[in-house]
Amino acid sequence: DGNKSDEKDSWGGLTEFSLDQLRTATSEFSPDNIVSEHGEKAPNIVYKGIIGDNMLVAVKRFNKSDWPDSHQFRVREERLLVAEFMPNETLSKHLFHWETQPMKWAMRLRVALYLAQALEYCSNRGKTLYHDLNAYRILFDQDGNPRLSCFGLMKNSSDGRSYNTNLAFAPPEYSRTGKVTPESVIYSFGTLLLDLLSGKHIPPSDALDLIRAKKFQLLMDSCLEGHFSNDDGTELLRLASRCLQYEPCERPNAKSLVNALTPLQKETSVSSLVLLGILDESEPSKETVSLTPFGEACSRKDLITIHKILEKVGYKDEEDVANELSFQVWTDQIQGTLNSKKHGDSAFLAGEFSKAIDFYTQFINGGTMVSPTVHAR
Repeated sequence: DGNKSDEKDSWGGLTEFSLDQLRTATSEFSPDNIVSEHGEKAPNIVYKGIIGDNMLVAVKRFNKSDWPDSHQFRVREERLLVAEFMPNETLSKHLFHWETQPMKWAMRLRVALYLAQALEYCSNRGKTLYHDLNAYRILFDQDGNPRLSCFGLMKNSSDGRSYNTNLAFAPPEYSRTGKVTPESVIYSFGTLLLDLLSGKHIPPSDALDLIRAKKFQLLMDSCLEGHFSNDDGTELLRLASRCLQYEPCERPNAKSLVNALTPLQKETSVSSLVLLGILDESEPSKETVSLTPFGEACSRKDLITIHKILEKVGYKDEEDVANELSFQVWTDQIQGTLNSKKHGDSAFLAGEFSKAIDFYTQFINGGTMVSPTVHAR
């Protein structure tokens, strides 16, 4: 990123990475590391990677048409931004494409509050513009708490003009000027409130017509019927309608959004992981343990990340094991055991994990030699 030094200071410093570092982190931008919800078809692809001391990151690769100003980047032939990796998907995934259960009402209220708090935080630090605020920009961290992606903050120009936008329902003033203003961000927040209320995309003009006609039930997600009070639903709709006012000056600011959403919160003592359905609320509560990147990768059964970490920390073949086995090749059984380990090593280094597991299992079952590296892998 090429922000000026005073901008770096206001955010506590931004770290620059070389293109070689990011190539290594993402295994040369391997398709296996793509985490964009639409995969390789996404307009700007996001890769998962590992940098330095096992730091998990998300690397977003922008198209030149989406970000034509190359001067903001360290390497001008690429447009790459790096952020902390969020392991629990996007709001779009949990809200629109859920598999086992819809997002709970309490979690929807929590998302709205956390997002308003994030916008207030940015505004207080002079970052009042946010580009492409939508359900894909809300990510969930390892604790299941919603986070606002920093990518929308970085995609700023000095006059607020956006090079390209993914806004499904752009603010009225954006269609006239092509610029994003602080009030435009609040309008986009209003469309997100509609998403949270309905569980689907509803054009703001249609939503406002239903609100004026007091046909609130037509806006509410039918999956939530009986799980929230009419007063809470009405209050959230009222707040959404204020954000969607045609005149920018009539929209609330981020601080007033926080004040309005705070008293609406429900089940505040319940973990976000439980509200998202990632953890079973019937399980006994456990003290939260901060896992290392390796522990997190193991908990997700993320073999690609496990593989990279093991390579970096130096889990190499034990020469003594290979040498000792080489003296015992006088039986077919021992020769087969040795071959299993060799084949397993080759498969592991190539990232072919299923094959590596099969060969290492054969080696372990042979019982001839104990190899800590094989067990770790």
